[in-house]
Amino acid sequence: MKSITSYIRSYFRETDKRVLSIVSVLTAVLIGLNYYFQIDENISNRHSFGFSFLSRYFIFLIALGLPYFIIYTGKPKSNFRQPVFLFLVFFAPAIFALKTSFSIPFNIADNYTMNNYWNHVFYWPVLLLIIVTILFACWRSFDKEQPFYGTRTKDMVWRPYWMMLIIMLPLIAAASTQPDFLAVYPKLKSITSLSNTELSWWHKLLFELSYGSDFISIELFFRGFLILAFVKWAGKDAIVPMACFYCTIHFGKPLGECISSYFGGLLLGIVVYNTRSIWGGLMVHLGIAWLMELGGYIGNS
Repeated sequence: MKSITSYIRSYFRETDKRVLSIVSVLTAVLIGLNYYFQIDENISNRHSFGFSFLSRYFIFLIALGLPYFIIYTGKPKSNFRQPVFLFLVFFAPAIFALKTSFSIPFNIADNYTMNNYWNHVFYWPVLLLIIVTILFACWRSFDKEQPFYGTRTKDMVWRPYWMMLIIMLPLIAAASTQPDFLAVYPKLKSITSLSNTELSWWHKLLFELSYGSDFISIELFFRGFLILAFVKWAGKDAIVPMACFYCTIHFGKPLGECISSYFGGLLLGIVVYNTRSIWGGLMVHLGIAWLMELGGYIGNS
C-alpha cells in the first residue's frame, strides 16, 4: 500500500495543477450537462446505431481532446502535433463509441426474457474480442517496443490491491442501501424486471462472468491503451484526459458512481503509469463491480 501512496504523492507533487484544476472543472461541467439534460438517456432511447455512435463519439472526443488541448496551451513545444498522436486522439473515441453503440440482435430463444438474457451474455465477450483486435492492431502499428498495453505480469505485487478492495467494502455496503443504486444493481434485474421468468444459479453465474469480461475491455482500453500508448507523447499528462474520458462512459450510472469514476480513473491511471501493468487495477475494478452486484442482490432481496 505504501508504494501506491508514494505513486499518488509523486503524481500530485509533479503534475501541472492548472491542468488538473481546469480538467476537473470541465469534467464537472460535462457531468452537470448530462444529468440536467439527460443526454445519455436520450441517446440510448433513440435505438439508432448511427445516431448513438456519432453522439457518443462527439462526447468522448470532447472529453479526451479538450484536456489535451488544455495541456498543449501550456506546452506549445510538446509532441502533440505529431501525426500519430493526433490520429490516436481522434481514433480512440471512435473505438469506444463503437463499443457503446454496438448491439447483437440475435434471436436465440423464443422467450423474450431468455433471448434478452443470451444476447447480454454474448454481448460483452464479443465486444472484448473486438476491442482486443483493434488495440492489438494499434499496438503492432505504433507500440511494438513495449508489451501489449499493460499486460505484463512480471514483478506484480498483489497485496496493495487487496487492501484497496477491503477499503471499498464499507463504501459499497453503504451505497447498496440507496434507491438509485438498487434501481441499477444487480444488472440482471434489468433483464428480468418485465417478466416472471426465474433464472437458475448457473444462469446468474454465467451472466456475472460475462459481465466481468467487460471490465477487461475497459481496463485494457483506458488504462492500457489511453495511458501506455499516449505516455511517450504526454508522460504523466496522459492520466488526466483518460480520467475525464473515463468519467463520460458512466453517464448512464447513478450520479455518485459517475462522479467517483473520475477520481477512480485518476487513481488507476497513476498506478498503471508507474507499474506499466493493468492487472492490479483490473483486480480492483472487477472486484468492486462484483461487490456492487452482490450488494444489489442483497439489497433487492
